Amino acid sequence: MDFSAANTGLWNFIIQFGLIAGLLLFANILSRKIMFIRKAMIPTAVLGGFIALFLRELNLIPMDGDFLEKVTYHAIGIGFIALSLRIPAKYSEKEKSDLTALKSGALIVSTYLVQGILGLIISIGLAYTIMPDFFKAAGILLPMGYGQGPGQANNVGSSYEQLGFVGGQSFGLSIAAAGFICACVVGVFYINVVNRQRKVKVQEAAYVSGSVTVEDFQDKNEIPISQSVDRFSVQFALVLLIYLATYLVSLGITSLLAEFAPGLSRTLSPLIWGFNFITGSLLATGCRLGFDALTKAKVMTRQYPNNYLLSRISGLSFDFMTIAGIASIEFKELKGLWVPFIIIAVLGGIVTFYYLKWLCKKIYPGYEYEGMVSMYGMLTGTISSGVVLLREVDPEFKTPAANNLLTGSSFAILLGAPMLIFIGLAPESDMLLFVTLGLLVAYLVPLLAIMLKAHRKKQVKS
Repeated sequence: MDFSAANTGLWNFIIQFGLIAGLLLFANILSRKIMFIRKAMIPTAVLGGFIALFLRELNLIPMDGDFLEKVTYHAIGIGFIALSLRIPAKYSEKEKSDLTALKSGALIVSTYLVQGILGLIISIGLAYTIMPDFFKAAGILLPMGYGQGPGQANNVGSSYEQLGFVGGQSFGLSIAAAGFICACVVGVFYINVVNRQRKVKVQEAAYVSGSVTVEDFQDKNEIPISQSVDRFSVQFALVLLIYLATYLVSLGITSLLAEFAPGLSRTLSPLIWGFNFITGSLLATGCRLGFDALTKAKVMTRQYPNNYLLSRISGLSFDFMTIAGIASIEFKELKGLWVPFIIIAVLGGIVTFYYLKWLCKKIYPGYEYEGMVSMYGMLTGTISSGVVLLREVDPEFKTPAANNLLTGSSFAILLGAPMLIFIGLAPESDMLLFVTLGLLVAYLVPLLAIMLKAHRKKQVKS
C-alpha cells in the first residue's frame, strides 16, 4: 500500500479534519482574546464556520464540499445518540402531563405552515403585480429551505424546475443557505438580548470547566475510570455500535419498502435516511432502557453510560458539525430572482422569530428562552444550528430543550405528512394553488389547539 501523499484517499480525510480542527482552535483564540467577539457571545463553532466559509469562497483553503456535508450528516447522528444514552434527570409530574413532545412536534409543523403561508402570499403577490412571469408556487420553498434544510429545498426546487420554475433548484438552495445564516445571526443577537436582560445566564467557559466535580464526572456504581479498557473507549464504542445499528435498521426498512412498496419507497426512503438521527436516538434510548432492565434484574452490576463523557462526545460532534455545516453553504446563481429571494428570506426570518417567541413562552414554561433559541435555530437552519445556539445558554443540556428538538422531530414526521400533499398540489394550477393556501391555514388551526389546549388527564387514585 502506498502511504505517501500521492494516496489522496488515505490522507484526504486527515487533511480535512485537520483544517476543521485548526479553524476551531483559531476561532477559540479570537473569541477569548478579542473583546468585541467575546462580548458578542458568538459561539466558537459558528465563528469558525463563517471563517471557513469565507476562506473557502476565496479558494484560500482546500475544503471539500462533499466531505463537509458527510461530516455534518454523520455528526448529527453521533451527537444525538450520545445525548440519548445519557441517564436522564427526573422531571416533575407537571412536565410529564404537559405532552411536551407532542406540542414540540406541533410547533415544528405549524412553523412550516406559517412559513408556507407567508411564502405563498409573497410569491402570489409578486406574480400578480411586479413579476408576472414569476412561479406562483415558489413560496412553498420557504418552509423547505428554512424548516427542512438544503436537502428538501434541493429536491422540491428541482421538481418545481421541471414544472416550469426556471432556477428553482438554485432558489431553493439559496433559501436554505440564507436560513442557516439567519439562524446564526439572529440567534446570536437574541442570546445577547436575553443575557443583557438577565433572563438567561450565559456562562463563561472558565466557569463551566471549573464547576466539574466528582459527582458530575461519576455516578454511583459506574465502571472504573481506567481498567483493561478506558471508560471513554466504552462510551465511544457504545455510540458507534448504535450508529452501526442505525444504518442496518435504516437499510432494512428502506430495502423492504423498495421490495414491497416501490411507490411509497420513493417518498419515505429519503426521509428515513435524512432523519437517521431520530432512528439512532430511538435505538440509544432502547439500549439505555435495556441496561436499566438488566440492572434491576441484577444481570448487570455496573452502570456503563457516563453522562459527563457522553456530553463530551456530543459536544465534539456538534462543534465539528457546525463548522462543517456553515462552511458547506453555497449560494447559487439567482438570475432575475433576487427580489423574491430577499423578500422571502428576510420576512421569513422575522415572522418565524415572532411566531416562535409567542408560542415558546406558552409551551415551555420555565425554560422558554432555551426553547426559543433552539427551535429558532432549527426552524431557520437545521437541527445542528439549533443545538449549537442552545449550548450557549444551556451548555450541559440541563433543560429539556435539547430533548424537545429530538422528540418533537419524531412527532413532526407524522404531523407533517400533509405537507407532502401541499407541495404536490401548489404548482398544478392557479385554483389548486389557492386551495393549497387555504389548506395550510386550515391545518394550522388544530395544531394551535394542540399546543395551547392539550393536556394529559390526571390519573385519579382510588
